[in-house]
Amino acid sequence: MSDTNISLKDMTVGTRARVSGYAGAAPAYRKKLLAMGLTPGVEVKILRYAPLGDPIEILVRGYTLALRKHEASVLQLVQA
Repeated sequence: MSDTNISLKDMTVGTRARVSGYAGAAPAYRKKLLAMGLTPGVEVKILRYAPLGDPIEILVRGYTLALRKHEASVLQLVQA
């Protein structure tokens, strides 16, 4: 596992990464991400990008989740 943080928008379809933290997320939004299952250490997989790149569809804990770019930008990820 790499120690370099990466962004969802910089990942290609099929790439897997693990959530390592949240950058600049307001406490209420961080709580929302945690409730959606995006807890530190969980693995996510990029399934697809919308034609204009927004939203991003990811697989997390066995279900698909679509996040807008600005929502996904607070996730800190490391390559799995």
